[in-house]
Amino acid sequence: MADFKETVKKLFDSVDVQINGNRPWDPKIYNELFYARVISEGSLGLGESYMDGWWDCDSLDQFSDKLLTGRIDKQVKGTNPAFLSHFIKAYFFNAQTKKRAYIVGREHYDTGNDLFSLMLDKRMNYSCGYWRGTDSLEQAQVNKLDLVCRKLHLKPGMDVLEIGSGWGSFAKYASQNYDVNVHGVTVSKEQMHYAERSCKGLNTSFELKDYRELSKKYDAIVSIGMFEHVGSKNYQTFMNVAHRCLKKEGIFLLHTIGRNNSTHATDPWTNKYIFPNGMTPSSSQVSEALQGLFVMEDWHSFGQDYDATLMAWNQNFQNNYHSLSQKYDERFKRMWEYYLLMCAGTFRSRRNQLWQLVLSKNGIKGGYNYKNNPRFSDQKDPLS
Repeated sequence: MADFKETVKKLFDSVDVQINGNRPWDPKIYNELFYARVISEGSLGLGESYMDGWWDCDSLDQFSDKLLTGRIDKQVKGTNPAFLSHFIKAYFFNAQTKKRAYIVGREHYDTGNDLFSLMLDKRMNYSCGYWRGTDSLEQAQVNKLDLVCRKLHLKPGMDVLEIGSGWGSFAKYASQNYDVNVHGVTVSKEQMHYAERSCKGLNTSFELKDYRELSKKYDAIVSIGMFEHVGSKNYQTFMNVAHRCLKKEGIFLLHTIGRNNSTHATDPWTNKYIFPNGMTPSSSQVSEALQGLFVMEDWHSFGQDYDATLMAWNQNFQNNYHSLSQKYDERFKRMWEYYLLMCAGTFRSRRNQLWQLVLSKNGIKGGYNYKNNPRFSDQKDPLS
């Protein structure tokens, strides 16, 4: 046991983290079995031991940033067979088949609209905001929605497909502000029903459907925060679907979390407790999948904004948890705050990125610029 403790201590010391120290990012250890658990199970053991109350930290986001900036996760490889099998299965098997596509809908997005409505902005955007000229989550999400609409060059009467429509925030905003028709597909029943109620009376429609079943052509396609559930074995398929559903002169915008290095599996703790079968793509994996199908018009990276978004979500979650405590126990609370704050650290350390890609089938004549949308031709860019 002493050897495990000394090993963890040396690792933490190397990134300026002190066990039982006095700084906000220093962890307080309550169970001596913590050290062996982390060494044998890696990130899975770190997360589960936090959920079990074996340790605490005043600032999990800073703790995460320290560990990831120092690349401790690259030094600690769990030896537990269950931990290792996660990566082996991800490499050899397709965890995101059409039959398995609805798992994340049931296990994450159907967790409860009550939880998400108290954590997110009033429009229910569950993706990165665009924090330009604001310190408000509400405005940051409006900024993001309008940025997407302008990048798509939306015009009244257009038919728009949204792959991964969430709770209908984009569909509602685009329909109300750009007078377009939006059809959204999702793998979550709760999201679909909420979106239908929220967008009642608008030119919108939603259905429970896997993206692989799509075939109708649209003037524009958007996918916000869904590509993380596609999986590396299906990236090419996803791009093929987008290509066949996009009209010749259309624009496809892909909004996704990205990672610096290619892999075939997500973090084991995140896979088990938050996003089953999830996976963030690398730039090379995305590029390879769209090769021969699309022209890359624009690649916009603003991952630092996800740090701010996650911190705002956690603040809302903490402020409103009293309203949820009858439904969700203390272990769930610790799981959820660990998820939000440790994720914030992944973006602050620049280990995770947030990308918006603008793609066309044949290249836009004269070049692409989202500020050339005629709707804004005589106005100052509101996001400049």
